[in-house]
Amino acid sequence: MSLGKILTLSNDNTLPQIGLGTWLSKPHEVENAVEIAVRHGYRHLDLARVYQNQDEVGRALKKVIPSVVKREELFITSKLWNNSHQPAEVEKALDETLEQLGLEYLDLYLVHWAVAFPPGKGLFPPHPTKEGEVELDTETSLVDTWKAVIKLPKSKVRAVGVSNFTIAQIEALIAATGVVPIVNQVEAHPLLPQDDLVAYSKEKGIHITAYSPLGNNLVGKPKLTEHKVVQEVADKLGATTAQVLVAWGAYRGYSVIPKSVQESRIHSNFKQVELSKEDYEKITAIGKENRTRFNIPITYNPKWDINLFDEEEEKVAGHKPKVQ
Repeated sequence: MSLGKILTLSNDNTLPQIGLGTWLSKPHEVENAVEIAVRHGYRHLDLARVYQNQDEVGRALKKVIPSVVKREELFITSKLWNNSHQPAEVEKALDETLEQLGLEYLDLYLVHWAVAFPPGKGLFPPHPTKEGEVELDTETSLVDTWKAVIKLPKSKVRAVGVSNFTIAQIEALIAATGVVPIVNQVEAHPLLPQDDLVAYSKEKGIHITAYSPLGNNLVGKPKLTEHKVVQEVADKLGATTAQVLVAWGAYRGYSVIPKSVQESRIHSNFKQVELSKEDYEKITAIGKENRTRFNIPITYNPKWDINLFDEEEEKVAGHKPKVQ
């Protein structure tokens, strides 16, 4: 086992391959997790305004900067939420995030989803007539938002990118501005390899960061960490199944951001194992005829409409995407 590798982005900045995800948790759990992670050697932290815990992350950072680590040794990502896509709101949202974190700049700022909500009505503005759904802002385009994002001051953000964007959506941004996102953060695991998107990203020099790298943790659904093939490879390597799934993403060149608030798992997820080509192919085969996407906004509560699926995924999984 070895600690995390360092990857180089298209702008020549570097980021540690293994990071800590900070998605929704109970109060104070993320504050504790971030402090544990940084003290254990993590230097890549993934955040978002919508997680509603950036103030906790900020408190943790005060405990470790500069006593444990210098700010410039950390790679910190956050994301622009859907209710701040309007050009006049973009820098305001970034400033709010920086204030919550107690930082002067981010290393990476991502457009979280390819959909806009109206501003000033909360994180999930209720639809005026459709109960359980979110109101959309259909006047603000992705290009409008991207133009504002790429104009953000370099003193406040070192690099910009997107999250949950399809090839077609990225192509539209590039066609309109000539600016290629440096990163696309997407759900990625053996049940959702997104081969077409990965190949396209490689061609364009777009780095893939994989969230939900351990697959499903929904009650009543089979867990990828308990799949017999993953367990067999883990037993062979003397590793945990989570380490094997992180290694699968690393083998494909992703940066990987497993989320945990348990100290033992924070430690073990950071220890990288190396997969042989044979073991990688065994694990890849799990999803050949069973494409599964778990993070689908049209199934959220509240729901919103967005097209996430590519043609291959539709065919294999039987999804019928709604187009905004």
